Amino acid sequence: MKNLFILFVAVISLISLRSFVSEDYNGSTLLQKSKTAHIQFETTKHDFGTIQVGDDGSFEFKFKNTGKEPLIIQGVRTSCGCTIAKKPNAPVMPGKSDVIKVRYDTRRIGVFHKTITVTSNADNATVVLVIRGEVKPKPKEEAPVKPKSSFTPTSK
Repeated sequence: MKNLFILFVAVISLISLRSFVSEDYNGSTLLQKSKTAHIQFETTKHDFGTIQVGDDGSFEFKFKNTGKEPLIIQGVRTSCGCTIAKKPNAPVMPGKSDVIKVRYDTRRIGVFHKTITVTSNADNATVVLVIRGEVKPKPKEEAPVKPKSSFTPTSK
């Protein structure tokens, strides 16, 4: 009975695998491509490097829908309130591109490492984006020093 069960599981597995495999016109075997949306980012990490307080902390993560169905970004969630992320509202059609806009609050001095979690209807439904950098205070401005003059005024 145990051997019969193992044989049954093996046959079902082979049938399932066969449903994911097709043959091209040359008769060679190929895995079928997914018929869903697929989100592909140009990069998932951005390093601002060292920036000063008040500098621009904005970046756009560019992505493309490389799938076969419209891509719907369902949400973007940041790891803290110092980072704001904005997603496209309209579906991204197959072959088209769009951006996730991210802005870090550069009024906070120090090293930062933040994540932005993007959820969608894609086959890779969750993608984590990362921003990092260091915000330094602006250098203190020194009061201009008057040069000492060798001229001494005389009275009349």
